[in-house]
Amino acid sequence: MKLISKAKAFGGEQRLYRHQSKVTGTEMEFSVFLPREALEGFVCPTLFYLSGLTCSWEEVVTQGLPQMHAAKHGLIFVAPDTSPRGDNVADDDAYDLGQSASFYLDATEEPWSDHFKMETYLTSELPKLLMGALPVDEDAMGITGHSMGGHGALTLALRHPTLFHSVSALAPISNPVSCLWGRKALEAYLGDEEAHWDDHDACALIAKLGWEGQILIDQGLADEYLEDQLKPWAFEKACRLANVDLTMRLHGGYDHYYHFIASFMADHIEWHAKRLE
Repeated sequence: MKLISKAKAFGGEQRLYRHQSKVTGTEMEFSVFLPREALEGFVCPTLFYLSGLTCSWEEVVTQGLPQMHAAKHGLIFVAPDTSPRGDNVADDDAYDLGQSASFYLDATEEPWSDHFKMETYLTSELPKLLMGALPVDEDAMGITGHSMGGHGALTLALRHPTLFHSVSALAPISNPVSCLWGRKALEAYLGDEEAHWDDHDACALIAKLGWEGQILIDQGLADEYLEDQLKPWAFEKACRLANVDLTMRLHGGYDHYYHFIASFMADHIEWHAKRLE
């Protein structure tokens, strides 16, 4: 881990790190907010935040104001990048595939399989790296995210329940096997055998694996992607059938973007802090 920058914020520090990833075969960047307690050496609960299409770690750090709320609860806030990047990393001209659009899975198809190993990176390499360098409580880690990152938060928590002990999402892609964004990415990264796609679909995973805790989702009703891409009603139904405790809060007038995220960031951080105590 190479420290690239740090800045004082809300009594803690906002940091940017870079490291050479053995999993992706590329350099990876991630941001970390360390509250005052962590700077003093106390072990702290940790929340991972996964960003959406076209984003990196930077948008949530500069526009979502997670530092203020994480500082209040003594929570470490980690924002990794949305994909591997670099001149030798596969990409696509479209915004919804390739670099910044990993969908947080391990690709099995060329040309993506060489570097796009984001599930393994986020559930193995990065947590181990953090636990070896920062006062992260390995028994108190949660995950949240927005849009594509909300998809990642839900699927990674469901697939790795012993790693992530709390999960929430903001306007997540809830049923990727039935939307254009999801089908395009899943076919490109995993191949055209649709039976494999269910392993990365939150609705299918809830039905198969369930979830012992609670799930929180916030969704704006003025979101332009609500019906065609996000499909929260499918996830709501899947949770009901699986007897999973889902709180889905619907907000009139809110769209898909960072004013919406910033409006409910405090609620999500507090929600995770209570469950990671």
